[in-house]
Amino acid sequence: MKTHRKRTLVAFDSPWTYDPGTVRIFEPDDGASREEASWRVRNGEHKTPFMLETASERQLLFTRSSLQSTMLIDEPYALICAYTQKMMSFLLFNPDPRHIVMIGLGGGSLAKFCYRNLRNTRFTAVEIDADVIALRDEFFLPADNERFRVVHADGARFMSRLEQRVDVILVDAFDADGVAVSLATSNFYEDAASRLDSDGVLVLNLSGDRSRYPAHLRRLRKAFGDRLLMLPVSASDNVLVFAFKTELPEPADTDFAICAQQLESQLQLEFPRYLQKLCQGRDLTELQDY
Repeated sequence: MKTHRKRTLVAFDSPWTYDPGTVRIFEPDDGASREEASWRVRNGEHKTPFMLETASERQLLFTRSSLQSTMLIDEPYALICAYTQKMMSFLLFNPDPRHIVMIGLGGGSLAKFCYRNLRNTRFTAVEIDADVIALRDEFFLPADNERFRVVHADGARFMSRLEQRVDVILVDAFDADGVAVSLATSNFYEDAASRLDSDGVLVLNLSGDRSRYPAHLRRLRKAFGDRLLMLPVSASDNVLVFAFKTELPEPADTDFAICAQQLESQLQLEFPRYLQKLCQGRDLTELQDY
């Protein structure tokens, strides 16, 4: 297991007129000046993750058009992006998970939220990019401890070697163009299904290059059969897919409605609305034409 190393950050004014703020990047290894670094960021030639910060927000980006995470500086543990809020819908099906594994760390919004609010849960985040991990302190992620850890590893390889059972697997793994290709060109989903406990659920966030979606869906169907539910995210291109280990739940069941009300009161997220969307049962074949 590898640990992240501290890196020096340099700052300069945003090079984009319509995205004002301060850009912060890792100090260039080649000794480039701030002016040269700014030019690289503006023209998409900067090769490592960077931050764009205003008085109220801090964003993690791979490129100007590839936003990975947003954090409110005054509320660093809040879930800002709608898709992260809806990914928490796994609690409708397993309200008290013992162990969650997340593939893809980003700015750690889901990791922080789960760590703070699910006090009986262990959380393991797996991130392939050491530069993303090196920014964990900038996004107020907790230090590794008995309930929380960040692992520097390839997600597919990690899952293939995981020995213990887990309750929830969150897949939020991206490159600059969209959902990670490597997860759909390996046995990742089959391995994930085998590692889930009997009432386990996997949640996949699809976004970015839509031509990548069908490969992920084929792998999901191979691993989980028809035990899939789709939850689109309004006002964004994100689509969430929930995959279930043993049987497809019936979201319209009264017990789920009661659970949704309780979770809304506990976490201040709109679980009844998320449940309603899941009940609509949109056909996953719609994604083939994205």
